[in-house]
Amino acid sequence: MNEPGVQSLLDQETLAARATADDAPQWLADHWRTFRDGLLGEREGTPFPCHFGSESVRAGDPLYAAVPSLTDRDALLGLRDTLYEYLQRYEDHAARASLVTFFRPSPDVTTEAEYHEALWHVLQFLHVHDPEPWPSDIPTDPDDEEWEFSFGGVPMFPTCRAPFYDDRMSRYCPVGLEITFQPRALFENLGVTADTDAGQHAREVVQDRLVDYDGVCPHADLGDWGVDGDREWPQYLFSADESQAPEECPMAVTREHPPIDPKFDPGLAALLDAPRS
Repeated sequence: MNEPGVQSLLDQETLAARATADDAPQWLADHWRTFRDGLLGEREGTPFPCHFGSESVRAGDPLYAAVPSLTDRDALLGLRDTLYEYLQRYEDHAARASLVTFFRPSPDVTTEAEYHEALWHVLQFLHVHDPEPWPSDIPTDPDDEEWEFSFGGVPMFPTCRAPFYDDRMSRYCPVGLEITFQPRALFENLGVTADTDAGQHAREVVQDRLVDYDGVCPHADLGDWGVDGDREWPQYLFSADESQAPEECPMAVTREHPPIDPKFDPGLAALLDAPRS
């Protein structure tokens, strides 16, 4: 962790120092500034709706990575390695240690439809190059209420911010795509899953704040994992214009492991051979 560069796994102090250094890429500096200001600031007197998220940033709990491309194979393999390292470390780092990933903006990704396509390309790539099998207790069909994106054998909730939101400012990032990976165990350890009183109360508070912060009703796709009728995948990147959002989950999941022949991915072969922590 905290190895040279910005694509390695970084704690918040190191990320902030590298993002504000004189030689920092402008896109990274802008990502960090708008992320920090968004989660710690207020909009018309209302704080960021997710108290859990804003307090974690205030305490310096998240871990971070910067990804220099949405499509370049080496950049996405670097993300794969960083996400895998994060899963080995986050529980020892902090109770609220999500992984925040900042992507370099692309001139080829400007519309809402292109951002949806970019997100699902990233998640599909991670699945294909996953060093661990898809969890046996997670369905492979995204239309199942118990489906959830998984990587490294860990179910998680990747929530996104992007530039195409005009009203839903809690999901707005003016720079480019931003994905925050949150293992389900993180919510379970804090006792804020949907099946607990604390979790239900937290959701009610967030939804009340969303109305004040965004100025619009909570998104129709907002729901909870495992609840009949709710689906996880549309919540990762909420639609602003339904005509530009996918009607079905674009991700194809297989239990065959590894999904790609390791000879085409030496890094995967190394991860498969590495001792498990």
